[in-house]
Amino acid sequence: MQHRIVVLGAGYAGAIAAGRLARRLRRDDVAITLVNAEPDFVERVRMHQLAVGQDLRPRPFSEMFAGTGVALKLAKVTAVDVDRRTVTVGDTEELEYDTLVYALGSTWNDQGVPGAAEHAHDIAGRPGALRLRERLAGLDAGQPVVVVGGGLTGVEATTEIAEARPDLDVALAARGELGDWLSPKGRGHLRKVCDRLGITVHEHATVTAVEADRVTTADGGSLPAAVTVWTTGFAVHPIAVASTLEVTGTGRIVVDGTMRSVSHPDVYAIGDAAEAMGAGDKPLRMSCASGGPMAWQAADSIAARLTGGKLPKVPLRYFNQCVSLGRKEGLIQYVTADDRAVSAALTGRFAAVYKELVCKGAAWAVANPVFLPTRRRRVVQQPTEPASHAR
Repeated sequence: MQHRIVVLGAGYAGAIAAGRLARRLRRDDVAITLVNAEPDFVERVRMHQLAVGQDLRPRPFSEMFAGTGVALKLAKVTAVDVDRRTVTVGDTEELEYDTLVYALGSTWNDQGVPGAAEHAHDIAGRPGALRLRERLAGLDAGQPVVVVGGGLTGVEATTEIAEARPDLDVALAARGELGDWLSPKGRGHLRKVCDRLGITVHEHATVTAVEADRVTTADGGSLPAAVTVWTTGFAVHPIAVASTLEVTGTGRIVVDGTMRSVSHPDVYAIGDAAEAMGAGDKPLRMSCASGGPMAWQAADSIAARLTGGKLPKVPLRYFNQCVSLGRKEGLIQYVTADDRAVSAALTGRFAAVYKELVCKGAAWAVANPVFLPTRRRRVVQQPTEPASHAR
């Protein structure tokens, strides 16, 4: 019988894992099913571009996985029963698995702020980005737009909107200082770009409420906003919490160094849905930069356990943070292995080109797993040993 591998979610992590597994294992030995609600790949790192009216290249999964042996199941995952080893898709259909790769990712997080869910826009996925696109297109010159959240997503959204619509009054509300996670050189460049684009930056401005035409801050002030864009972090899908998997307080699945669930050895979790430790025993942040390496680690670990090979011992670490500041400017902040900024940074047009190459490379890697042997290995054993609780 074929070993049944089911991959849930076809974002960066899930799609890369499915393709890498298909390259690692013989088709006669495994049946790989990739479950996703949409028929084509969403470049999540480009949602701010989609929101301002730029058209993105279509990437249908039917073309990306043609000839790989990966079976695509277009359906919404509604439940996972890790004790029965089944996944429910739609209302009642069940898929059985021998190994599950959980990569359902995350969505936007309104942080429980009153009015955010009702009045703010998100760019965590294509539906939200398209709704924002329509709303921005309907704004008249001079109308105010407020982006809430001073992290990577907020900075990219703010600069993209300001560059694409210089006629709008664009503001960024940051809880701390602008670019406070960057090096002095990075912070200085970011501030210079914001000034050049006419962006008003409100530092130490914690938003406590959102209304249809304004946001309220913790100091009792308010900022006018015909459109509010919410970028204050991500929340994982609640399906894992509803299962018997061991999860963190925020609902992320706890995994070991091979991305294997510490409570259920036949489940692997990758991407935003997983709590994996990187350098310095720090949790990897939710990002494309984390999802790709996690997918490689999980796929190679599954293949090794099935074929009797050696488990990967590649440390998960960071090298840089790539930030687009519109289409003409960028910032590449070099970091330590555990994601702390160092003094070195690239700025300007070259950094924008660098970021664009990174985005194109991430999309290419989804359908073209690299650094793999050309000969697929035969499954010789089932992964029956217990999961390790070592972190």
